[in-house]
Amino acid sequence: MKVLTIVILAVVAGLLLAIEVGLRSLFGFGNPLIYIGDEQIGYLLAPNQRTRRFGNRIEINEYSMRGASISKTLAPSTLRVLLIGDSIANGGWWTDQANTISSLMMGSLTSATTSNYQELEVLNASANSWGPRNELAYLQRFGNFNAQAIVLLINTDDLFATAPTALPVGRDRNYPNSKPPLALVEVWQRYITKQKPIPEMKAVQQEAGDRVGINLEAIGKIQVLTRDSNSKFLLVMTPLLREIGEPGPRDYEIKARQRLCDFTQAQQITYIDFLPIFNATANVKDLYQDHIHLNLQGNQLVSRVMKRSLLEILDVSPQNSTVVNS
Repeated sequence: MKVLTIVILAVVAGLLLAIEVGLRSLFGFGNPLIYIGDEQIGYLLAPNQRTRRFGNRIEINEYSMRGASISKTLAPSTLRVLLIGDSIANGGWWTDQANTISSLMMGSLTSATTSNYQELEVLNASANSWGPRNELAYLQRFGNFNAQAIVLLINTDDLFATAPTALPVGRDRNYPNSKPPLALVEVWQRYITKQKPIPEMKAVQQEAGDRVGINLEAIGKIQVLTRDSNSKFLLVMTPLLREIGEPGPRDYEIKARQRLCDFTQAQQITYIDFLPIFNATANVKDLYQDHIHLNLQGNQLVSRVMKRSLLEILDVSPQNSTVVNS
């Protein structure tokens, strides 16, 4: 009887070990990206992380950017663009490092360097659910890394974004602040157990006042920071999937969109609204990972359009050259 018990336990242990190894090697469970809270920014991806989720490579550098390590100083021969945004810019677990918008921009801008720029960098400062106030706080903390251009990539929901908060860090399953002891534990916590509500988030989500106006003000402050550092500023907004086609954006979104359009014209901000571009695109659903996030095809389209605007505002003429670093 003891022998049978030992055999059963050994089989169970072996099965659990095989599942653990499979979850780690095939899906990357057990090694999620972790977050750190910040009083001003709200939260950031913890610096210096590498992982692979569902086969997609993810690297976070020393400045909590999605990408390889960089030098904060800039060589005179380098053209640097700073992309800042939320999960659309970041790409999340569903996007391989090479397929993020910033990496694709690197490729599409390869021919954009001139005799004055032998190298090109596109930096990616982003995190899930950041809004204009998170992005402003990041720039106020770290600066623009001497980038010649800053691209702020938002989506329609960001016009209604709430104030930065660190409340989700370590309490929301999507914002862990430590690694789980086992891949099995992560799967259990992420997919089986129910997410516990964070009572304090209710007050954050019910933020009073003109939220659209507050976020427009944050965008305006980003423009000022950009101008003060002698950089160019490009604002880009992607739509939610349900905004495309009929019936189109909801009434409150139409009003917010018009306010943004009026604001960019008054402030002379170069602005790309992807709603009409996506509306003119066949099989537009093929651009989306879900109702808000883009897939590789969507990222490719966005990067191509952004490239054209960047060349214009930087007054850079295309010319073949060698690009290094990403």
